[in-house]
This record gives sequence, C-alpha cells and structure tokens, in this order.
Amino acid sequence: MRFSLRHLQVFAAVARDGNVSAAAADLAMSQSAASAALLELERRYGRPLFDRAGKRLRINETGRALLPAARDLLDRAKEVDALLAGRKGPGSIRLGATQTIGNHVMPRLIEIYARRYPESAVALEIGNTAGIAARVADFSLDLALVEGECAQSGLTLTDWIEDRLVLICNPAHPLATRNPCPIDALLAERWVVREAGSGTRQTLDHAMRAWRSKWRIGMELQQLEAIVETVAVSGMIGCVSELAAYAPLQQGRVVRLHAPDLDLCRRSYLVMHAEKYRSASIRAFIDICTGIRVDALRRPAKNWVPARR
Repeated sequence: MRFSLRHLQVFAAVARDGNVSAAAADLAMSQSAASAALLELERRYGRPLFDRAGKRLRINETGRALLPAARDLLDRAKEVDALLAGRKGPGSIRLGATQTIGNHVMPRLIEIYARRYPESAVALEIGNTAGIAARVADFSLDLALVEGECAQSGLTLTDWIEDRLVLICNPAHPLATRNPCPIDALLAERWVVREAGSGTRQTLDHAMRAWRSKWRIGMELQQLEAIVETVAVSGMIGCVSELAAYAPLQQGRVVRLHAPDLDLCRRSYLVMHAEKYRSASIRAFIDICTGIRVDALRRPAKNWVPARR
C-alpha cells in the first residue's frame, strides 16, 4: 500500500474542516506536517483530492469517492487500537440531535451510555434538522436523532419514536379558557414559531398548509426555550414539542391550547450516512435508543428508568 493511516487522518480532517490549518490543529500536528502528508498522498497516486483556491480546499470528485472508505478504515482502526491497548467497551462517539431531542432526551440516553461504558467519550452537537443532517452527510457526526425528515442524499433514516407538538399561550390570554380552540380563533392571533429548516417548523407548516394564507407568524426564533419565554410574557401563541412544554405547563407559566383541527403528531428518526461503518460505539448507542420506553420520555427525568433488557 502507498498510504498510511496518518495520510487518511489528514485527508479526512481536511475534508471536514476545509483547510489544512484547522485539520492540523484537530490532529495536534504542525500545519507544515499536515500539508506535507496530504501532498504526499496525492503525489503517490498522482491524483489530486481537492481543488485549491488560496488557503481554501474544496474536495473534488475523487476525494468525495474516497472519503467514505477512508472514514470506514479509520473507524475500524480505532477499534483495533482500543483492543490492542486493552481498553474495554466501545470507543468515542460523535452524536447530533435536533433541539427537542438534544435538550430533553439526549441527556438521558447519554447518561445510560456513560454508565454502561464509562471509558467512552461522547460529543454532542445540537442544531436544527437541516444543519444536523448536513453534518451527518459530511461524516462530521456518527449518528443523529432528529425530528422531521431529511432531504440530504446518502442518508438512511430509521423510524424511532412518535412525538407531539402542542400549542401554548399565556394563562391570561383570552383563548386560555377555550376548550377546544377552533382554527378561526387561532388564525386571528399572532404566532411565535421555530425557524425554517427545523423539524418543529416542518411539522407545523404541514399542519397549517390549508390555512397558510391566513396564518399570522409574528416572530421566528431558533430556540425552543425562547419561544416558551416569549409566550409566557406576551399575547402570542407558540408551538413547541410536548417534551419542551412539560415543565412550563406543570409550573403554570403557559397553558396548552387544544386544537382538534390540527394534526401535530410527528416522527423522530435515527439518521446515519448510508456508507458509514457501524462501529461498536454506534451499535451500542443504537441499542440504547431502540430499547427505551416511549412513555418514559414524556415523564420528568427524575421518574425516568431505562427499558428492561
């Protein structure tokens, strides 16, 4: 073979970061050493892997074809290294999640993982569905849990759990005592909602499609907590996950609106790249996800227990 694992490490890091400096910092190498390794890999095979524009490197067709195999080999090499070093349990894992799952579900799942495999490091990135899916697509994340479907090609979506959105308002709002709340009354109010690209917004847009021309969106926010706080101090209606609304509803800071005209159920998915190697850490985390009781996710964390195995 005309390449080493170090060559592939540098290549994969540059593909992820888009420049040699950032890749070198991630790998604890000097910039000159990382640049030399990348150039040597390209020279040995006589095939450039990036298009160069100043300091910025854009992966080309050959590089994109190589990246999945390189990532696969590096992941397998980590498992071999752990085995030879005598480390027990799965290795590190890079997880992604959309906001509802990231803030209200992932801490519980990660706690189980950490308890089972205390020597394994976990990194978690939280964002909206589109952003997290893009990070899985470029192999920056090993596995993600998202609400809503992903448009990126090359990803596999595995059906996970059902979640529900709820409409909320200030307890002093005129609609707070209306049960059920008709769609005409809801359309007369201003709404505060998540931004486009989020799973919450995707579900809400679908539910409101018949009334889109009359729908009054007054504010778009990127954080679920910001939506809840805005509703709690204003006259606007909000829409968030049932999981995110649980505590504020119990505290009486907001009130749930029952809207039978709207279908606010949605699915959550486990997302991976189709060509991603399922390492021991990925398999272990998926096992935890598929073993959890759905009803447990809707209870406060202090009452939560994992599913029996």
